[in-house]
Amino acid sequence: MNLTAHFTLAEFVASEVAARRGIKNDPPAHILPILAATARKMEEVRLALGNHPIIITSGYRSPDLNAAVGSKPTSAHTRGYAVDFICPKAGSPREIVAKLLKSHVAFDQIIEEFPNGPGGGWVHISFDPQMRRMALTIDEKGTRGFA
Repeated sequence: MNLTAHFTLAEFVASEVAARRGIKNDPPAHILPILAATARKMEEVRLALGNHPIIITSGYRSPDLNAAVGSKPTSAHTRGYAVDFICPKAGSPREIVAKLLKSHVAFDQIIEEFPNGPGGGWVHISFDPQMRRMALTIDEKGTRGFA
């Protein structure tokens, strides 16, 4: 099922952890419109990053999957508002966060996550209705403002 021109529902619910552990990750019906809105916002992100392909590494997470990956129960992923992604042609997670901070894309949080870890990290972006435009870095040193 296509949510937008470049994003499918399958991308938003795919999870290696869920597949390995046999965890269902089907969003309830009331989450589907939120996922569609999140996909539309990700189209804006894609345009802001030069219209390069985006690889979603984590989108919607059922409560069971969210617990299995060790995330907080309040995670925006469980409500359909958050996406973890990479966009190799747009640069590193740090470069992507910097580009999005300079753009007109509205978001609640954007986080450069574990840039020094295996694979070079990823970007977390959420479109929770609070829309605080908060930018952070999370790594082995902890969580702090993006600088």
